Amino acid sequence: MTYENIPKEKFEFAGERDVSHDKKLATKPRSYFRDALSRFAKNKGSIVGAVIICCLVLFALIAPLCTQYSVAYRDSYYTTTLPKAHLFENTSFWDGCEVKEAGKTSFMYYLAMGQETGHNAVKNQQYSYDADADLYTFRLDSYHKIGMIYKAFLADEYEALQTYQTDTGKQVIYPTVPVGSRPKAQQDKNNANYYFQTSGTTKTNIVYGEDGNVIPVYATTAEKGSDGYHSLRIEGEDGFTGTDGETLYYSYARRTSSGYECRINYYEYYIYNHTCVLQDGITEPYFPFGTTGMGQDILTCLASGARFSFLFAIAVAAVNLVVGAIYGAIEGYYGGKIDLVMERISDILSAVPTMIVITLLKLHMGGSSQILVLFIAFFLTGWIGMAASTRMQFYRYKNQEYILAARTLGARDRRVIWKHIFPNAIGTLITGCALIIPSMIYSETSLSYLGIINLSSGNITSVGTLIAAGQSSLATAPFITMFPSVFLILLMLSFNLFGNGLRDAFNPTLRGTEG
Repeated sequence: MTYENIPKEKFEFAGERDVSHDKKLATKPRSYFRDALSRFAKNKGSIVGAVIICCLVLFALIAPLCTQYSVAYRDSYYTTTLPKAHLFENTSFWDGCEVKEAGKTSFMYYLAMGQETGHNAVKNQQYSYDADADLYTFRLDSYHKIGMIYKAFLADEYEALQTYQTDTGKQVIYPTVPVGSRPKAQQDKNNANYYFQTSGTTKTNIVYGEDGNVIPVYATTAEKGSDGYHSLRIEGEDGFTGTDGETLYYSYARRTSSGYECRINYYEYYIYNHTCVLQDGITEPYFPFGTTGMGQDILTCLASGARFSFLFAIAVAAVNLVVGAIYGAIEGYYGGKIDLVMERISDILSAVPTMIVITLLKLHMGGSSQILVLFIAFFLTGWIGMAASTRMQFYRYKNQEYILAARTLGARDRRVIWKHIFPNAIGTLITGCALIIPSMIYSETSLSYLGIINLSSGNITSVGTLIAAGQSSLATAPFITMFPSVFLILLMLSFNLFGNGLRDAFNPTLRGTEG
């Protein structure tokens, strides 16, 4: 209906109450990233995942700086040593001991070690006896069960060790045992802990004296100091009368062609060797996570392996993000034949098996470039998924009105791509990049676990190498695989929670749906 020739009397001035205005915004505007952060903070599972990831990263960065060992450190005596924490040293938990049941011969063997040196293999020399089963139950200290060893020294090394004993009052060298008195059994012929009389065909049955104690069979000499020893002597042996009435002294060394062979307490020698000889800051054997079968500190290896995994995965993810974003942006923006050709290249590369690539690279580059081989193999196809995500986002946004307006105003392709389209795709790319990191770590761990990639040389190791190292000791030393396995489980679960939170936070379709 149309109105014509409306008289002016029909018009009148409007009052203030008759004019409606736009309502003022009740809240302040928020940027895209701030809104995403707000929605991410409301996801409790993602927050927990982020906290765990931060703890794992801090562990990887700080733990190698706090430990007294390095990845290259190995000790042939302290192998599969149990975890020990000073906090629980006086308890029955995490104290480096294991519950052991043994017969009288084995039990007295461990008990006698502590009687001689004061370093008790049987913790606190406490035990219980089951008369029905004829078994002794005790806690065996894995740090002291090594006891004594035979070790050869040059003359100056022998003198330096005696000087250390005299200065510190700590006895390292103990009276030696005549070669003929050593047990003849193959497994015990070099066992320096047999300082007492033994019998039987295997020479492992302990002979006890009338007082119920073991009978020492120390080597003796008629001339004090003829063995070159002038330091601490064991209590109450400074000269005693032999069976023929002559005065005898215990012999603390046996001369060899190159120096002296001594019988030493390994725990005390360990401290001396690392403090005075190597001067590497190690004060005493102490392994919070235990040691591997090769005598490596698990805490140091795990932290160093985790640090390598994080740095490697972040480097691969960053390179894949840059290359994939550029490649996918060109595909999605220009489309047509350019997109067709570039997609066929991506299809060809994605069809190449990663295992074949690693094998060929190892054959071509040799065994000295394991990290480079792994990086090239992961990079060769790793960017394809990132490129596909970027391409999809560009197809989604490139025909939007604000993009057409920018073109109409004369914006160049480069500006349209990086200033107008790419910022809208960054949320999806960040989420994809966050999920690539655990995927890279898991792949690297799997390859090193299977032995396809060897990362256990020098000061480099990996979580997968640690798990593989403990596979043969699952029944006797499960802690070797337990700690790296727990680390890997926490890593994968936390990144999964964290990635899901990022995906939901950067999803624009969920904006405002949380009420």
